[in-house]
Amino acid sequence: MAEKAEKSVKIAPGAVVYIESEIWGDITIGSRTVIHSKAWIIAEAWPRVIGEDPKPKPMIDGNNNVFDVGCYFQTMKMGHNAIESKAYVGRNIILTSSCIIGACCNLNTFEVIPENTMIYGTDCLCQVQTNRPQPQTLQLDFLMKILPKYHNLKKTMKGSSTPVKN
Repeated sequence: MAEKAEKSVKIAPGAVVYIESEIWGDITIGSRTVIHSKAWIIAEAWPRVIGEDPKPKPMIDGNNNVFDVGCYFQTMKMGHNAIESKAYVGRNIILTSSCIIGACCNLNTFEVIPENTMIYGTDCLCQVQTNRPQPQTLQLDFLMKILPKYHNLKKTMKGSSTPVKN
């Protein structure tokens, strides 16, 4: 199943996607997105777009997202956020923007997570920050520069400027 679904994954130039990530379904990954190893992104019911894509599809995620090592991500809609290591975000969650889902947090309810929300700790405590958190751009710039030098990445679509190791 993973092999068949893998063929429908499109990775734009400027995205960094580890070979060890699990990406199932019809998924387009736009530039300025980092998907670490062991991260799971599932699009079983509808096509999914992470970042910009010229053809809009039902599941659209914003730019500047970071999917950390071992996270599992199925949400139907999100803005720009950070999903940390081993976090689980179920399909009935809607992440707005500037949210951080902490390491090992499990979100599997029916809810919309408000902007600027941090979910953290073993009890998945929720705190809305009064100030918008710093965008992920500095982390993204660093990861996009350093990761291709040391890790095997999935190939991008034609015309890629991102180095890829085989």
